[in-house]
Amino acid sequence: MTHDELMTLPVAVPLETANRALHLGRTTGYHLARTNRYPVRVLRHGRAYKVSRYDLHRHLGVAGEHAESGTDETGRQ
Repeated sequence: MTHDELMTLPVAVPLETANRALHLGRTTGYHLARTNRYPVRVLRHGRAYKVSRYDLHRHLGVAGEHAESGTDETGRQ
């Protein structure tokens, strides 16, 4: 997954997308999520697993545009 793809992710992404960003296979990713050993926090919505963009970016060390400019989400410094 490219940097541009990471930066345009929605607020919550399916586990398959997070697996791709973390270079995890489908089976391994779901096994880690089921056993609470996934590298980032996993949100469970019914039978679906989701990962927050914030947690994924933080784990990968990717800063959002607001972090690069020295401002927060509201544009304040």
